[in-house]
Amino acid sequence: MWQFLNQLDRRWVFLAMLLAVAVPLLCGFSSPAALSPDTRAVFERLENLPDGSRIALAIDYDPSSEAELHPMAIAFVRHCVLKRHKMYFVTLWPTALPVIDRLVRQVIEKEFADRKLVYGEDYILLGYQPGEQVAIQVLANDIRKSKTRDDRGQSLDSLPMMRDVRGLKELDLLINVSAGYPGAKEWVQYAGVSTGLPIAVGSVGVQVPMLLPYIPKQMIGLVGALRGAVEYETALADQYPAVFRPEAAGAIPLANIGQRRMGPQLWAHLLIVTLILIGNVLFLTGRYSKRTA
Repeated sequence: MWQFLNQLDRRWVFLAMLLAVAVPLLCGFSSPAALSPDTRAVFERLENLPDGSRIALAIDYDPSSEAELHPMAIAFVRHCVLKRHKMYFVTLWPTALPVIDRLVRQVIEKEFADRKLVYGEDYILLGYQPGEQVAIQVLANDIRKSKTRDDRGQSLDSLPMMRDVRGLKELDLLINVSAGYPGAKEWVQYAGVSTGLPIAVGSVGVQVPMLLPYIPKQMIGLVGALRGAVEYETALADQYPAVFRPEAAGAIPLANIGQRRMGPQLWAHLLIVTLILIGNVLFLTGRYSKRTA
């Protein structure tokens, strides 16, 4: 058997990886996850805020990171809608504008169309803000020093959500979904630390170790990569089963998109670990055979 495995054509390995990814996708296999303390902190802060609180959603990623970050961004927006929070969308990345547009169309205009959220009263698009760290300081303290109109060309002073808001520091919470620079670290340093604005973060996996030291003083919590998105989706489903449980009548289609994406990742990782173990056994077996020959 070991000799057979040692001479196995590598194309069978490629086929096994294809099946490990394709079968869970086609079968809709999902992978729930237990809530970590950092994800729980973000969920509970958003959940425990009074209905109608004002939330800044800083979407700092582009389509290249969408597979990892979009499920958590969708979960954040869904949670805000369910709590009837006021949402202020903003970004430091020009390439994130289409991402924000998809979030608004998918969640606000399609999934929760029955709630009839009104632009300017329930959500607003502040758009792209150039300037990186300087932009964060301006947005935090006085938005109108940089722009007087929203992303749709309407005067900020004409929108009910902006009439008593000068800067983001006056809001109740900022949630940043970050793929890199500028992103979570800069929001914490130039908005959270300087103004006291509470900040929660969703981040790509490679950025998580760099952000952990900011918890819990400078950051409320951290939703890390696809695993964190799955945790947040699980918490939402537990809190709002009538909306997010697949078996519930009127449940949102694909409400567990993160869990569905985690399934192929789980099986692919299990296959990789198995192949590594087999490879090491073959290597040690071959070396032992040479010594005893």
